[in-house]
Amino acid sequence: MSDLFAVTEATWPAVAVHDVGPFRVREGRGGGQRVSAATAEGDWSDADIDAVEVAQNRLGQHPLFMIRPQDTRLDAALAARGYAVKDPVNLFEAPVAALLGEIPRLSAFTIWPPLAIMRDIWAEGGIGPGRIAVMERAKGPKTTVLGRVNDRAAGSAYVAIHGKTAMLHALHIVPDQRRQGSAINMMRKSAEWAQDHGAERFSVLVVQSNNAANALYTSLKMQVVGQYHYRSYKP
Repeated sequence: MSDLFAVTEATWPAVAVHDVGPFRVREGRGGGQRVSAATAEGDWSDADIDAVEVAQNRLGQHPLFMIRPQDTRLDAALAARGYAVKDPVNLFEAPVAALLGEIPRLSAFTIWPPLAIMRDIWAEGGIGPGRIAVMERAKGPKTTVLGRVNDRAAGSAYVAIHGKTAMLHALHIVPDQRRQGSAINMMRKSAEWAQDHGAERFSVLVVQSNNAANALYTSLKMQVVGQYHYRSYKP
């Protein structure tokens, strides 16, 4: 299994990362929870949590921590402070080769930078300029994927590579074009692009409450290889 936390960090990067004692505090500026959460990188005390809260407030961010499998003590400490569990996430992974398959002609294209129509599709799904800026910041191989069905644009996604692992983010299918194979075609096109750029593993993160996305990745024989959740606090 790849270190998907490192892959996420590289393929969906924060604007800046600030060291606050043993914690890493990410500055997201509208890029979503992944780039706005704090993580424990060493031994910590209650005073360190206080310092993180101050730092996040100064950045204009609500206190938010990512809780990984090794963070059970932090999870309990935040719960005691009144932090709520938010958005449990599944980490899926599979060999790139396992996702390859026939792609109907003119059904999916890899494009960088993204087209205006792709930005419009993302905006419809709540993926706005802050998240587009995350894609633009990423270093290394990256692309966006445009899906087509019924002779019209049907979906948009972003894929980037860290090491030998590709990770897909921001997959959104136009609501009235769903359940017509576009997401599968886009996944296969993404895997094809990833293989062409040296990746051996393919991964994606999805909130556990997104039943359709979890079903899609499971149908493609991807395996859940890890999980995490957030703890958030809003007074």
